[in-house]
Amino acid sequence: MPSTAVPDSIQTPAAAAPGARPARLASVDAFRGLVMMLMMAEVLALQRVADAFPGSEFWAFLAHHQSHVPWVGASLHDLIQPAFSFLVGVAVPFSIAGRLARGSRFGGLFVHAVWRSLVLIALGIFLRSIGRPQTNFTFEDTLTQIGLGYTFLFLLGWASPRVVWVALGVILAGYWAAFALHPLPGPEFDWAQAGVAQDWPHHLRGFAAHWNKNTNFAWAFDRWFLNLFPRQEMFLHNTGGYATLSFIPTLGTMILGLIAGRWLQRFPDTVDRVFHLLLAGIAGLALGWLLDATGACPNVKRIWTPAWVLFSGGWCFLLLAAFCATVDRFGLKALAFPLIVVGMNSIAAYLMDWLFVGFIRGTLDTHLGARCFEAMGSGYAPLLRGFAVLAVLWFLLLWMYRRRLFLKI
Repeated sequence: MPSTAVPDSIQTPAAAAPGARPARLASVDAFRGLVMMLMMAEVLALQRVADAFPGSEFWAFLAHHQSHVPWVGASLHDLIQPAFSFLVGVAVPFSIAGRLARGSRFGGLFVHAVWRSLVLIALGIFLRSIGRPQTNFTFEDTLTQIGLGYTFLFLLGWASPRVVWVALGVILAGYWAAFALHPLPGPEFDWAQAGVAQDWPHHLRGFAAHWNKNTNFAWAFDRWFLNLFPRQEMFLHNTGGYATLSFIPTLGTMILGLIAGRWLQRFPDTVDRVFHLLLAGIAGLALGWLLDATGACPNVKRIWTPAWVLFSGGWCFLLLAAFCATVDRFGLKALAFPLIVVGMNSIAAYLMDWLFVGFIRGTLDTHLGARCFEAMGSGYAPLLRGFAVLAVLWFLLLWMYRRRLFLKI
């Protein structure tokens, strides 16, 4: 719901005293803003530009990092969702501390956490149902995945560090075991029902085959679970291989964020914060890479494997360390202001990206003329149009920022 108050999700412990104005960590706002800008930047249509210049390695490189990899591995675009989920975890300890300082109690906070979970789930389903003849009961949207795990994350926000680490280990080990013990498709398997060819070049071999597209444990669960809901036709597979149960390891990503948020609270000195975040980042990258390289668990974002939790979490720790160093330590808040504007209204930015882009693009074409964007040639027209749409979205968020209108759930 719209609010004129500054969001309390990342106030510092010192600002949690009753009546004190929240002092925000600009680094977290800027990091969140970068994540949302990368998401909204899909309007730049870099793949279309690369297609227009097939001999350009530069545009091919940019297009690659604005697309999801087919299965194993990662591009910059693949880090958007884990970074957003990670930052949800970062905000939890600050949110709890701030609300307790204002007189809230556990019971009220728990009810609010459950409400937030339900709203996020419903909102994700709503967005995935736009333009469809009936409700599309699917649960792979970023908001829905966060909502499914948020209440558990809130409860862990009250637990000791040991319990939090144990919970993370149980989630990763348990989810790994569920896939590892699921039987592989036999020689009589009908690959048509999986929506993927038997000779698909991205299939994994050996033990790693337990994490192949649409033949894994999470796919089998969705074949049962999603068909419990009203549908136009029976659910057989998700085209991209995404799965409902990915919310469980996504909770693992949010727990890593919770750990990072507690470090931000615990260490008042930025150097200590950056040091711990860097160590965690390096460890996460190394462990995720090792699991993938040995074949014990491939690094697949689409089904959020435990290796992906560690690998993407490592990048999130490193990026947060970079923002803490540049924005908080060296005081570069002014340079980060364009990102902070977006980061302080991340839910509004998410909804605008889903709901407004088509309208803005059509309005620009109508009033400026499609030829306006061909000033540099037709190959660059999608890029220029995308920049115009992105500018409109940013100025809408700036207007909300200036009027202290922040959309919160």
